[in-house]
Amino acid sequence: MSKVNSFNKKELEKVKDQRRKEKLKKKDERKSQSGAKSFDDMIAWVDENGRITNTPPDPDKKRIEVDIDSIQISTQRKTDEPDPVYQGRVEYVNDEKGYGFIKDKASIEKYFFHFSQAPAGLTSGNSVQFELEKGPKGFNAIKIELIK
Repeated sequence: MSKVNSFNKKELEKVKDQRRKEKLKKKDERKSQSGAKSFDDMIAWVDENGRITNTPPDPDKKRIEVDIDSIQISTQRKTDEPDPVYQGRVEYVNDEKGYGFIKDKASIEKYFFHFSQAPAGLTSGNSVQFELEKGPKGFNAIKIELIK
């Protein structure tokens, strides 16, 4: 029995060696097909238009000098212009809770309003003009006036 087992071990080792050799052969084939890439092949340059290329820039081309002081990296300051007045129609009014919604004619957005910002007797369907104010959940309509 022991001789049979030793024979199987030898066969298994032969198979393992053969697999290792095949694996190395495949690895060498992949290396030879891909070709050895040099460091110069991996370098990328940026041309005068800001595009990435594989050719170095032409030293004879004219370079544009940029005045560093002319570059502005900021946002424009908010001017103190009066808030624009919007026009819309009252879509919904809840008299019990004291609020409603106005639908803007230009953008079809709906804005919340509280009765403290609206004239008395405001009902659904009334045409109004209003201003907007940033609230905790979005824009709110303020300074609401009826349009006749």
